[in-house]
Amino acid sequence: MFIFNLTYIKPILEVERVLPEHIRYLEENYSVRKFICSGRKNPRTGGIILCNCGTRQEAEQIMKQDPFFKEKIAQYEIIEFVPSKSLEMFKILMDDIAQEEQNSSFM
Repeated sequence: MFIFNLTYIKPILEVERVLPEHIRYLEENYSVRKFICSGRKNPRTGGIILCNCGTRQEAEQIMKQDPFFKEKIAQYEIIEFVPSKSLEMFKILMDDIAQEEQNSSFM
């Protein structure tokens, strides 16, 4: 699992200009269950994305598809971590995602 820590490096007007494309990027990755949650930092200096993928290489490939990355709107820090404690509901969600990935690899 990876955390994408985005820090805006362009003015907020540039962020707003690219935001609709960024939202489509988020939706695409939610639809394939790569993103678990995301949101703005407060104050609005960037954002955080919790990304469910197996390797740093895959995380980097996903990151490179973000319009904020392509347009150099945000700087990215990718942090890998292994959850060792969570709510039971989160464990169930992650187990469901893992099961779906396993099932789709057999097709």
